Amino acid sequence: MKTVTFYGKKLQKLCSSSCRNLACFTKSFFLLISSLYRFLLRKSNPLWVQIGYFVSLSFFGFWVLKVLKPRTDSFAPRNLDLFFTSVSATTVSSMSTVEMEVFSTPQLVVLTILMFIGGEIFSSMLGLLFIRFKHTAHQDRIVSVNGSPQHPKPTDTIEQIELRVVTGEFIAVNNKTQHELSDESTHYTYPSNGLCHNTSLTAVNLGPNYLWCSSIKYLGFVILGYLLAVHVVGVGMVSLYLAVIPSAAEVLRNKGLKQSTFSVVTVVSTFASCGFVPTNENMVVFSQNSGLLLMLIPQVLLGNTLFPPCLRFFIWVWGKFFKKQESRFLLKKTEDVGYKHLLPRLSSIFLVATVFGFIMVQSILFCATDWDSEALQGLNSYQKMVGVIFQTTNSRHTGETIMDLSIVSPASLVLFVVMMYLPPYTSFLPIPVKEDMESQESCKRRRKTKALENFIFSQLSYLTIFIILVCITERKKLKQDPLNFNVFSIVLEVISAYGNVGFSMGYSCKRQLHPDGNCQDKWFGFAGKWSDEGKIILILVMLFGRLKKFNMDGGKAWKLL
Repeated sequence: MKTVTFYGKKLQKLCSSSCRNLACFTKSFFLLISSLYRFLLRKSNPLWVQIGYFVSLSFFGFWVLKVLKPRTDSFAPRNLDLFFTSVSATTVSSMSTVEMEVFSTPQLVVLTILMFIGGEIFSSMLGLLFIRFKHTAHQDRIVSVNGSPQHPKPTDTIEQIELRVVTGEFIAVNNKTQHELSDESTHYTYPSNGLCHNTSLTAVNLGPNYLWCSSIKYLGFVILGYLLAVHVVGVGMVSLYLAVIPSAAEVLRNKGLKQSTFSVVTVVSTFASCGFVPTNENMVVFSQNSGLLLMLIPQVLLGNTLFPPCLRFFIWVWGKFFKKQESRFLLKKTEDVGYKHLLPRLSSIFLVATVFGFIMVQSILFCATDWDSEALQGLNSYQKMVGVIFQTTNSRHTGETIMDLSIVSPASLVLFVVMMYLPPYTSFLPIPVKEDMESQESCKRRRKTKALENFIFSQLSYLTIFIILVCITERKKLKQDPLNFNVFSIVLEVISAYGNVGFSMGYSCKRQLHPDGNCQDKWFGFAGKWSDEGKIILILVMLFGRLKKFNMDGGKAWKLL
């Protein structure tokens, strides 16, 4: 009996020791993972983060599309074409190498999700979360002189990290102190770096957070509300139109498409500036449904070129009921917020004028050159006018079309190419922006990378290289089929992919100099007839165009005298 008791105590001690060791090991393991996560978060480069984001989404989308079955068993897209489509949806480019009606409803749902989370507005909202996480990780490293953790005081001077979203990079800023912000009769302080540490404010009832941190959090909720509101209203209006107008519903019925599927996919695609539509012909089959086109035009503008002024208006409206201090801060201190899409008041006004000015110029030119052309054949005057406005509005990065671009006049096509190349927030009357103060560390880093920056080309240089490479890969077809494969068609395709637009000249068997009896006209982009090497190059162009904001200042080493 004593022997049993002795071994029982031994076993109890052994188990207790093992449990303590296991608990210690588990705690150490999670501490290691947490430290590794914070280290990666601090050292992460926004460019590589976004490259990983879009590439991983593209491969995940390809895998899901590959697993799901297409609409018919008679035809299955090749793996390269599926990956091309996944990249096109993720980068909201809407370049196509297969017909859209090939995809089943589950596959269309996958493409819709890719377009939504790959859109600029949604990804920028994730960027705001990234800012807070990065600052929170940096906050945990702040310790007092004796090594015990404590929260810094408002007057402390610490090594901080300032996010410059406009240029897309993090810049380390040393020895920065707080700024003073005065607004009417209220006087309060906030950290210039936006560090979210627990220090109470005396003048503003913001709890433990600084105004910058509270405003960033509030801005994220405003963007989320903006996304939900526009999508819900858009889907509701399109669904109501399809239920009321028999001709539009008949088109979907003949194609075997559900009205709900078409409404959701089209609205999400239009707002994300992608341009994918469940029908093979895109919006050509709805060219006479002017009401539907008029509903989609605001979606095009709200999700792209007019997002900054609409966001300011949304913040102003919400500020009348919620978070008045944060709304006032966001509207008046846009440079301190550092959110690319939140522009100052005058810049937003000039942007609105520029956007509608571009639409007016394109519409006038298009009406002057193509009013009586085959591109608008079968439409009355009202339908033509709405169609022209819809087409010119989509030339700025959305890419939905109601006509065959191959029969549009060259003058209008050249203007389309220019519009596709321009960034979405191009303004005719730019406002001088104060240059941010650079710290000594930032200057040192710039000097170190100056030699490397000299080898970075401009956007036009890279596009020229891509066009040359495509001309090399398609050189045989350029000789054998010059009416379809010509340099201008390739230029338009590459610029469209770079601008993440989706306009394409398409391919026509009627334009073949040496007719092929097996040739069949398909409703997909011109790139669908390219070689595999050419498609891979266009995939790189789409990714490059989606990340072009990181290279807007390239090519400065070249001096044109």
